[in-house]
Amino acid sequence: MSTPCDMSGDRSGPEKPNLLGLSRAELRDFFVTLGEKPFRANQLMQWVHQRGVADFEQMTDMGKALRARLQASAEIRPPEVVSWHDAADGCRKWIIRVSGGSCVEAVYIPERSRGTLCVSSQVGCTLDCSFCSTGKQGFQRDLTAAEIIGQVWLASRSLGSFDEGAARSITNVVLMGMGEPLLNFDNVVAATDIMLDDFGYGLSKRRVTLSTAGVVPMLKRLGEVSQVSLALSLHAPNDALRDELVPLNRKYPIATVLQACRDYWAAQGDTHRVTTIEYTMIEGVNDHPNQAHELARLLRDFPCKINLIPFNPFPGSAYRRSPTVSIQVFQEILTHAGYTATVRKTRGGDMDAACGQLVGQVADRTRRSLRYQQSGAALIASSPADDVQRVNKGVQ
Repeated sequence: MSTPCDMSGDRSGPEKPNLLGLSRAELRDFFVTLGEKPFRANQLMQWVHQRGVADFEQMTDMGKALRARLQASAEIRPPEVVSWHDAADGCRKWIIRVSGGSCVEAVYIPERSRGTLCVSSQVGCTLDCSFCSTGKQGFQRDLTAAEIIGQVWLASRSLGSFDEGAARSITNVVLMGMGEPLLNFDNVVAATDIMLDDFGYGLSKRRVTLSTAGVVPMLKRLGEVSQVSLALSLHAPNDALRDELVPLNRKYPIATVLQACRDYWAAQGDTHRVTTIEYTMIEGVNDHPNQAHELARLLRDFPCKINLIPFNPFPGSAYRRSPTVSIQVFQEILTHAGYTATVRKTRGGDMDAACGQLVGQVADRTRRSLRYQQSGAALIASSPADDVQRVNKGVQ
């Protein structure tokens, strides 16, 4: 199908500026350095992000001399698609090679009224959350803005969105792929600016969502420069359990993270938008009815909606997906408490594209797989067996 991802190689020689990842303001500055009018930035963005053109010679509303200067001084270089896979349910996953030879993944999830693209922000991840397959790879590097927006560009081209008269396939973008977006702050903000720009992809601020485990200082900065939607990877109703599932919680505990989310929306001056709480359902770990009641009490004064995510098993994990009946009981408790609580439908599971399965073809440099098995087994063993049995008997 393709050559595998190579961790060692890189382009030789100096690189030209890659205009793919520049915001409109940055492109204006670039054209000014060429002695051109700033409006050229608008033209170039439309060619690249709305028509899918990466060849300066095809940008016919720019003079021949300018096109030649662009060819000599810059480039539009998207990352490379190594392979792509279609799932039985219509999802599509791309394995994408970035500079240096490493690979990341992007996944398209079609639904009746929208098409959601999940993109990555880093190669691997530093956070080591115990239920996430991406974390077992270790961390290699941040993606550039061009490599992040390049995933949107490649997906749009693959789905035919750049064809003349084509309907928009990608209506929503979520930064829920590989990596913690707020630990790659500048590049993520630059890429999301292009997603929102009317001369870029023209997406609504409600349709671009950044998912974070709760990097509090960066959440504060984000509120000053961005208006994207916010999702919080919570996964536990108390600090003791979240310390085990999301190690970042030991530095930024739940109360601190929730306040940072409140501050983010206060900075927007928007009283209608709320944080999406992401809660992965893991059998015998965080799916007990008493934990649903505890979660309801925790979020009592926190404007949010709750997305329950069935855990997707991956090789080397000791965790198991919560039974359907357990998820239903958990959802009913939250709904009765007044929350909007939905259960995410597992998509793309037959091609390892479901939530938590974005592994990619990258090396495990930190031996995290073994630690996952050990910590997961220990956490499950510490849960009282009779609690699990009560969950399963609860609706019988």
